[in-house]
Amino acid sequence: MTARQSESNGAAVPDGDVHVPDAAPARPVPLVNIANVLTVVRILLVPVFLIVLFVGDGHETSWRIAATVVFAVAAITDRIDGQLARKYGLVTDFGKLADPIADKALVGAALVGLSILGDLSWWVTGIIAAREIGITLLRFAVLRHGVIPASRGGKVKTLVQSLAIGLYLLPLSGGWAVVAAVVMGVAVFLTVVTGLDYVVQSIRLRAGVHAAR
Repeated sequence: MTARQSESNGAAVPDGDVHVPDAAPARPVPLVNIANVLTVVRILLVPVFLIVLFVGDGHETSWRIAATVVFAVAAITDRIDGQLARKYGLVTDFGKLADPIADKALVGAALVGLSILGDLSWWVTGIIAAREIGITLLRFAVLRHGVIPASRGGKVKTLVQSLAIGLYLLPLSGGWAVVAAVVMGVAVFLTVVTGLDYVVQSIRLRAGVHAAR
């Protein structure tokens, strides 16, 4: 077998063998990155949103529109920071923990605020809040067995929830108010269905782990 020169460093390697250069050590992802910054901004916008929502009697048209804008900006950052984290490899342990907390804080604050103002029934807020808290606790309970990934249904649920909340924040009346109620009804339905799906996933995860032992 004749020897040939490696193209990477000139070292002789036997014909037929492939020279694999040493892999460069992976660079640690910096804690301060654009994805995490957007997550923190979303958390900071929660109290700002509540302040704007409750200005005056909470039903002044200009302030309700302003509250809707703040909520929309915060909701959009959720979409952007996730895309940036995945695209540029900016996923960190802080982001994994802070991102869902920011989402639930924003949605929870909006639902509770609307219920306090009498614009949304407390049973709607109770169902959504119970689901979000319950699934979060469930994720932590099965964490030692594995991670329950976010499902497509869960992502659709979050989108519909945000849309429904945005409609309720706006000073709508007549047919638009009916549309808002219908969208919120769909959001509640998806909240329950996806919650049950996560429960099924957790049971399968635990069963799979025990079966492998």
